Amino acid sequence: MTRLRTLMAGAVMAALVLSGCTSVPNAPEQLPPVLDGVPDELLGFYDQTLAWGACDQESTSADVECAEVTAPLDWHDPDRGEISIAIVRPADRPASPVGSLLVNPGGPGGAGVEYVMQMTEFEALRDELTGAYDVVGFDPRGVGRSTAVECLDADRMDDYLYGVPEAERGSDEWDAALTDAAAEYAEACGENSGELLEFITTEQAARDMDLLRAVLGDHQLAFLGYSYGTYLGAIYAELFPENVGRFVLDGALDPSVPGSEVGLIQLTAFEATLERYIDSCLAGSSCPFRGTTAQALDEVKGLLASLDAKPLRAADGRLLGADTLATAILQALYSPDYWPYLTQALAGVQQGSADGAMFLADVYNGRETGAYASNATEAFNAYNCMDYPPEDTAVVEASRDALLEQAPIMGPYLLGADPCEFWPFPPAGERAPIEAAGTPPILVIGTTGDPATPFEWAEALADQLSGGVLVAYEGEGHTAYGGESECIDETVESFLIDGVVPDDGLVCTS
Repeated sequence: MTRLRTLMAGAVMAALVLSGCTSVPNAPEQLPPVLDGVPDELLGFYDQTLAWGACDQESTSADVECAEVTAPLDWHDPDRGEISIAIVRPADRPASPVGSLLVNPGGPGGAGVEYVMQMTEFEALRDELTGAYDVVGFDPRGVGRSTAVECLDADRMDDYLYGVPEAERGSDEWDAALTDAAAEYAEACGENSGELLEFITTEQAARDMDLLRAVLGDHQLAFLGYSYGTYLGAIYAELFPENVGRFVLDGALDPSVPGSEVGLIQLTAFEATLERYIDSCLAGSSCPFRGTTAQALDEVKGLLASLDAKPLRAADGRLLGADTLATAILQALYSPDYWPYLTQALAGVQQGSADGAMFLADVYNGRETGAYASNATEAFNAYNCMDYPPEDTAVVEASRDALLEQAPIMGPYLLGADPCEFWPFPPAGERAPIEAAGTPPILVIGTTGDPATPFEWAEALADQLSGGVLVAYEGEGHTAYGGESECIDETVESFLIDGVVPDDGLVCTS
C-alpha cells in the first residue's frame, strides 16, 4: 500500500563537525539518585551512580562529558533484559545548578548527545541556560550512542533512499519495486536489531526519561523538547504528572492526529512554505525563475517531472530522481537559512547539475561523504512503526487522494510503500488527546510559518494539556527558541530559570 511520508523534524537541520570531551575539575558534586516512590522491582535501575567522564569518540575537543545509564529493555517486564542510554552535558557547569535540563532535538531519531556536543563546540547553547542548568542531552532508546536500531549498511541504504525504479511511476512494476524495497528494509531491521524493535516506542522512551531524572538527582524533571520531542514530553507528562517540573515544548505535535493525516497536514504546510519561498526568490536578483509566483511554481513542478522522466547523474555517480529532489526541497523549507541553498540547487538542476540538490537531500538523510552519520532514519521508522496504529485502507487511500489534491507539486513524489506493513512487531501506540492532568504550567510554542509542525498542532496540544500555555511566534521556520525572536528567548528563559509563566496566547515577533 502507498502511504504519505511522515517527515523528520527537529531543532538541528545541518550536520556539523562533532568534537568530544574533557572534564573540568572542581565541578559541582553529583547528587544521589532520587528513589522516592520507586517500586522494588525497579530499584536496581533507579539506584545507579553515574560515572561521568571522557566521551568515547576520536578527534575530540569539545568541553563535554558523557555517561551511560542502564535501563530495562521492557519497562513492563524489567527482568527481560537491559539496554544503555547515552547522556552528555557541558563540562563547564554552573557552580550551583538549578538542576538538570533534559533536551530532545526531535525526530523521532534525533540524537540529543550529538546535539549538545555540537551546540557546546560552537558555543551555541545560550548562556542563560548553561549558567543556570546542567544541560543534558540524551539519545533515546534505539538512537545513536544508546542501544541502537540497525537496519541497512550504507550501500543498501543508498539504494533504499535514493534508488529510482526503472518502471513507469504508478505502474504495477513501480509499485512492486517499492513494496519489495520496503519489505526488505523491514526484514533487515528485524534481523539486525532483534527484539529491541518491539520496545522502540515513545511510551518506553518516556519511562527512560524518568529514570534519567532520578539518577541525575532531580525530584522534578525540567525539559526542553523540540518537534517530536514535544510528543515525548507530553507522553512523559501523562505518565508522570507529579514529576513534571518546567516543560517547554517547541514546535508541537498534536498527539490526537492519526497517521493517515500527519503527512497530509505536513505536506500541505510545506507547499504553502514553498510558495513563500518562491515569493522571496522572485524578489531577489539570483532567482532562477521569472514571472509570477504561479508561473515559478509551475517551473518547479516541471523540474520534478523532468527528473521523473530522466534522472540526473550526480558527481558521485548517484542518480537524482524526482523523489530525491522533493526531499531536497523539503529540507530547504525547514528554515529560511536554507532558502539560498535551494535557489542554487534548483538553478543547478535547470542547468543539468544534480550536486546541489543531492547535498540538501543528504542533509535530510544524515548522509556525509558516502556514509550515514547516524541511524536517524532507522530510528525514525522504528518509532513511527510502533507508535502509529494501523488504519483502514479506505481511510489511508482517502488521505492519499487529498494529498495529491492539496500538495500537487511535491505530493506525487512523497508517496511510497510502507515498511510498517512488514514490521516484525505489531504497533503498541495510540493516537489520542493528552491531558496530563495535575501538572504545573507547560509552555507550548508554535511558529505560524512552521511547515513541519504546523501552528494548528501547537494550538491543539496547548488546548489538550491541562497545564498548557500557548506561545506563538509569528515567523518562518521549524521551532522558535534560540532563533530569530528575542521575545521567544526571553519568555522561555524566564520560565525555565525563574518560573515566570507568560500569558496564555502570548504572540512574539522578532
